Amino acid sequence: MTKERNSVLDSVLGQAKPLAGLIEYAADSVVSKTLLDKPVGTITLFAFDQGQSLSEHTAPYHATVQVVDGKGMFTIGGRDNEVKAGEVLIMPANVPHAVYASERFKMLLIMIRA
Repeated sequence: MTKERNSVLDSVLGQAKPLAGLIEYAADSVVSKTLLDKPVGTITLFAFDQGQSLSEHTAPYHATVQVVDGKGMFTIGGRDNEVKAGEVLIMPANVPHAVYASERFKMLLIMIRA
């Protein structure tokens, strides 16, 4: 784990923090910060600037997304899902999915390997 990742993890170990405040938006970018990276899974915070995306891909395990600011478009198996702040979505294993930011948004991605 890098020094920056350690500082993010250290800032939330044993104390509550506003999730959306742990990551900042960057112009024309997707920013990610890993909060936890273990052999059994990862917890990563993302900030998408408007118009940014992650291209279609698959994962061999379910991935849980919680949008913490704004709203994002998640395409799963060809079906679009708009997910807003406070909502959660589970992307099923081995199904192609993509992410698009029609507006700025932040999300927490939890992946547990099984």
